[in-house]
Amino acid sequence: MAPMRAIPRRALFSATTPLVAARQTPRQFPRISQRAASTTGPSVASRARTAVFITSLALSGTVIYIYATDTRAFFHRHVIPPLLRFVYPDAEDAHNAAVSSMKNLYSLNLHPRERGSILPENGDVDLSVSVFGMHLANPIAISAGLDKHAEIPDALFALGASIVEVGGCTPRPQEGNPKPRMFRVPGLDGLINRYGLNSRGADNMAMRLRERVRRFGKTVGLDESSVLNGEAGVPPGSLLPGRMLLVQIAKNKETDESNVEAVAKDYVYCVQQLGRYADVLVVNVSSPNTPGLRDLQAVEPLTKLLSAVVDEARKTDRKVKPKVMVKVSPDEDEDGQMEGIVQAVWSSGVDGVIVGNTTKRRTGIIPLGVGITPKEQMTLTETGGYSGPMMLGRTVDLVKRYRKMLDGHSWRELVQEQKLADEAVDASIAGIDDTITGVPKEGLASKSKTTTAPATEQKVIFATGGITDGRDALKVLNAGASIAMVYTGLVYGGAGTVTRMKDEMKKEMDASNK
Repeated sequence: MAPMRAIPRRALFSATTPLVAARQTPRQFPRISQRAASTTGPSVASRARTAVFITSLALSGTVIYIYATDTRAFFHRHVIPPLLRFVYPDAEDAHNAAVSSMKNLYSLNLHPRERGSILPENGDVDLSVSVFGMHLANPIAISAGLDKHAEIPDALFALGASIVEVGGCTPRPQEGNPKPRMFRVPGLDGLINRYGLNSRGADNMAMRLRERVRRFGKTVGLDESSVLNGEAGVPPGSLLPGRMLLVQIAKNKETDESNVEAVAKDYVYCVQQLGRYADVLVVNVSSPNTPGLRDLQAVEPLTKLLSAVVDEARKTDRKVKPKVMVKVSPDEDEDGQMEGIVQAVWSSGVDGVIVGNTTKRRTGIIPLGVGITPKEQMTLTETGGYSGPMMLGRTVDLVKRYRKMLDGHSWRELVQEQKLADEAVDASIAGIDDTITGVPKEGLASKSKTTTAPATEQKVIFATGGITDGRDALKVLNAGASIAMVYTGLVYGGAGTVTRMKDEMKKEMDASNK
């Protein structure tokens, strides 16, 4: 065999060099763009899916928002009230939490509100009423106590009531009675409270209401004075067309109730501070939790007190003066007591009466066949004023009796005689001022004309106590009240109570018309 020929080392490396080089620098082919290679279909589909998702999310959020902020939502009645009772065993803590929540939700525009129904059912039934010459959309009001310090009047108006009452407010701040001072009786849908008119004072409430007016004025381009004088086309208190804001006032606890002049000064101070921002001032002389307050319902001190309030209200610095009402106790139900109150109302010039408040009595508040727990039985022994559905019968009876007494001819004649006397004095003074001898320029014949007093207006009655649904409201209205007021029913029934009451009233009225 021939010997193998040796390959030079240099030749070996020279032969492999191109392979290594080729591997290190591969051949460059024209690159095809990934974007150009893909079709436009997947990109459009992706964008469409994103748009559908965002739209669905927005629509879902809108639907949830509309439902959650509608007073007819299920959970406003069946979830939130029992949840508050569970989370806050103390009733006052639950009340404060509810007020704070409504205040914050209103500031975020997330508060519950009444929205018009899209269904035509019962839509033709008219619930509007005329009170103090003002046309109101419905005869439902929210009583004082829910908004003690005028923190959420607008949030309460949004629930559908035509009238909201804030307070009661005392001239100077006071803590009220020691805690605990509010108790639930769930088996009766009742409450007992002995707050004792806890108040931040008239100056504090006036500051809050003044700021509310100024904020409203900015939205319509008017200053405070212009708004209060009606240039915005809305009532100066409610700041809403067809609505009224009531401000309840009371005396301080330390003011001696036997000193009528001192008591009157308390109320007059509240009028001076709050009168400009109220459509109606409510004089509370019926709280059962302020010692001696109900003693002011006797005819003589009540007449002096109410006269002082009416006189001061007529001095209020705005074109339309606030009306004045007095809130009377359901426990002062003897004929003599009621007649004394009616006499004071007519004599002082008060415009109306709010019939009812909480009661000290514990008889007749448990329906037949209804059992309550031992704990609730103990709760009923607590000192304080009770409110609940079983108060309705007493309220209806009192409204009927007050309506009859207030419309009695004897009181009307008393007022007419007083008006005639006042007009005669005014005419005599005018005649003496106009001539040297006291004889009118028109001659003696003009003196023979008989002066006729204008017909006295009927005193207005608002009713509160035991009203929980539309049927209850119709009962007090048919008894002679112009307005049905709700408090405890709202606590247990939730934010949709007023809306539900109006729907029930429409159904009842529609059925009775067929």
